[in-house]
Amino acid sequence: MERTGTTSAPTHRRGRRRARAAIAATSVAAVLGAALATTGPAAASSHREAPAIAGSPRLDTTDVYAFLSPDKTDSVTLLANWLPFSEPAGGPNFYTFADGAAYDIAIDTNGNAKPDVIYRWEFKTTTKNKGTFLYNTGPVTSLTDPDLNVVQTYSLKKYVNGAWTTLARNLVAAPSNVGKASFPDYAKLREAATYKVGDRDVFAGQADDPFFLDLRVFNLLYGGDLSEVGNDTLAGYNVNTVGIRVPVAELGGAKNVIGVWSETYAKGANGELRRVSRLGNPLVNEVVIPLKDKDRFNASRPQGDAQFLDYVTKPGLPKVVEAVYGIKAPAEPRNDLVQVFLTGVPGLNQPKNVVPGEMLRLNLSPVAGQKQSRLGVIGGDANGFPNGRRLADDVLDVSLQVVEGELVGSPNDLGDGVNANDVAFGTSFPYVALPHTGSGSVNAPAGSGAKAAPAAAVSPLEGGKPDAASPAAAQVAAVTETGSAASGAAGISAESVARTAVPVTAAGLALTGALLFVRRRRANAVARTTSAGLPA
Repeated sequence: MERTGTTSAPTHRRGRRRARAAIAATSVAAVLGAALATTGPAAASSHREAPAIAGSPRLDTTDVYAFLSPDKTDSVTLLANWLPFSEPAGGPNFYTFADGAAYDIAIDTNGNAKPDVIYRWEFKTTTKNKGTFLYNTGPVTSLTDPDLNVVQTYSLKKYVNGAWTTLARNLVAAPSNVGKASFPDYAKLREAATYKVGDRDVFAGQADDPFFLDLRVFNLLYGGDLSEVGNDTLAGYNVNTVGIRVPVAELGGAKNVIGVWSETYAKGANGELRRVSRLGNPLVNEVVIPLKDKDRFNASRPQGDAQFLDYVTKPGLPKVVEAVYGIKAPAEPRNDLVQVFLTGVPGLNQPKNVVPGEMLRLNLSPVAGQKQSRLGVIGGDANGFPNGRRLADDVLDVSLQVVEGELVGSPNDLGDGVNANDVAFGTSFPYVALPHTGSGSVNAPAGSGAKAAPAAAVSPLEGGKPDAASPAAAQVAAVTETGSAASGAAGISAESVARTAVPVTAAGLALTGALLFVRRRRANAVARTTSAGLPA
């Protein structure tokens, strides 16, 4: 996948915006104190998002993905990543999953905010020669090569109907990509580390970090300094990935809507597993949950998310944007965000009798006639985020635009100017790109190709514009002229996503008629997900 190009705003518009940002900055100090008290420090999608987990990177979930497999449409692919900011050359102790921990992908198949199916990876590390400091003692050509000194194997377990079963044992995880001298054909190792387990495909190992964004957007939205915009902060870094591709029938069938999130467990002093990390939607624990509750959110169960409701209906991020750029924050309470973060969108990816909770929600029936857009649903593509999350979905731009009122009559093109990953994704499972090699460190000299060059400066007020090839304009024309978008199999219409104001309370979360506003420039409304708890 090639990076989508960005262009600078016209000079007269850019100048006016810079002036407005500079003027607004004089009042930033007075406003940001209260706003940041609500928002808390932020990072990438879920990279170092909470104080406790930041000190345990092997247990720190970075991102979760759930999408219908592009080359096998009767299956769904579930991916989760850990260990953020893995510098490829960061030896001699390279990047492993934690022994004794449990890495889970949980699925709610009936909308009750509780896990009905869980896939769990448990790892064991073996060091063949403890008398050397080397990760590998020579070139490695296979997963069973004697020169691969540090080997991780894992078992794959499944929870369903209240019981755990073991699906596979002693599978070998793909190692860290130390460099070309150590791994002359790493792609061969990736292929060998992708297993068939019954009618499922399974993977664990290192991969390129698929999340793309300019992380400095959280530096007070650049403070008006547009010279910082458009650089993919995560380019060149790796993560540890687990993934599974399962038949749609295993998760309730093609007519079902599922909720997906990850949970990570570490052994406490008493030897029992305790939950230390949790992730469904991107950016929730970063820009929605405040600092005082970030660790509590990570340790909580999704069916208890009513306790965090006020952070959704009264978000802090719009106040920061207003302080820096002078864009008025949408009126509160933000009932539109309740669906984005907690319930899913009626007619698209909201289960019947849904119990609100934070998770990715995916409709297992694809919507016909959609052309892929990185902006997902608000870009006219009903098969994209937040109807699940694909690797190429630009979740930062979508999230910024929605939080700034995209769905409640405040159309905008906010974005960070980074519209695609730094390397192409794969065309077959597990789809994530191969990990960056230690031979091309993030800090390698210019011209090595390890770190992508910054994009041309673009205003963050326009960094989230639809791509030139986006189908949004055509979709909007259809909505404007006929009153309904051509949404295919899902039967989504303008009427089915018309916004209705419904009071939301922590006690009841009465959302049965709360629908989203579809603005004139967009064809579909954005959805968001809920989350569920783990069995005791």
